[in-house]
Amino acid sequence: MSGGGGITIGGIVFPALALGLAAAFSAGEIWIQHLHPSIAFLPPLLAAALIVGAVFATLQHAELVGLKVGEPLGTVVLTISVTIIEVAIMSSMIAHGDEDPTEAREAVFSAIMIVCNGLVGLCLLLGGFRHGEQELHPMGASAYLAVLIALSVLTLVLPDFTTSSAGPTLTPPQLAFVSVLSILLYASFLFIQTVRHRSYFIDVHAAALGHGEMKPSLRDTILSVVGLGASLLGVSLLAERVIPALEAGLNWVGVQQINPVSGAIVSTVVLLPESLNSIRAAHRNALQTSLNGALGSVVATIGLTVPAVALLSLATEREIMFGLDKRDSAMLMLTLMLSVVSFGAGRTNVLTGLVHLVVFATYVFFLFVP
Repeated sequence: MSGGGGITIGGIVFPALALGLAAAFSAGEIWIQHLHPSIAFLPPLLAAALIVGAVFATLQHAELVGLKVGEPLGTVVLTISVTIIEVAIMSSMIAHGDEDPTEAREAVFSAIMIVCNGLVGLCLLLGGFRHGEQELHPMGASAYLAVLIALSVLTLVLPDFTTSSAGPTLTPPQLAFVSVLSILLYASFLFIQTVRHRSYFIDVHAAALGHGEMKPSLRDTILSVVGLGASLLGVSLLAERVIPALEAGLNWVGVQQINPVSGAIVSTVVLLPESLNSIRAAHRNALQTSLNGALGSVVATIGLTVPAVALLSLATEREIMFGLDKRDSAMLMLTLMLSVVSFGAGRTNVLTGLVHLVVFATYVFFLFVP
């Protein structure tokens, strides 16, 4: 974790402004709907800017809380916070507009591709340029990859081969079963990470260098807990205003497949603060800490977001299509195999990062040229 310092002005101002704008939206619904078409884009644009600011505020408050509880619990606080934001935004995507059942699938798949190829590749490339070779704990990486492979295949590939429902979908009993398995597997992983095999996820190199931060005071910790809740609430409330405008904008510029692109944009915004945290860790040669944040976020995304979306689907009786098409399934398999090869030796270099970035560039290209 990168931390250091106390709560900044942005950590206070952005959550407050986000909550204030959400209240203004609620109180002035009729007035907002009657804005002149030439300026109708301004409220959603302002909401989008405040969401980005609130997401960064979430990272800051989560980091301070994480410093208080220590590693690897600190990384867990970060990943859970990011997952809450993603669930809130994804719920808005599902609830908005036409009953398109693919929004959740695209958001989860894009998170995997962005983290496991884009973020991981960038961390390995920059870390390799600066330090030559970097070390990580093979057992820690193995734990992340085992859970990631199981969860991603069960949720994104298995629906393509079930026969109880038409199309790449799961029946309500199947959806409930996979959701329970996801929660149990993620809970087991957290137990391994924070209790049973905690040493697998401690960055020994960073500890040897003495790279640490002073723990925040009790007062700062309480303020960060309040700020964290306010930031998460602000993002959740404003998401329902931004998502419709985002989809309308993509449609206006002529994007062929709106859901994959909007899912990638949402995942990028949500994961951006923690991505910067992982990049900084790789730059200072704390690769295990970097991977804790990167891989932890994507494991939490599947382990917690999929059950949350499944619960929403069961409650609203709206069909959710989780099964990937052939192209995306091939990209997922390539990503998982590459990750196993990259981290299996416990050492990485520039070439490892470059290969991941090549796969990420391919993913981005096919978003716009399907």
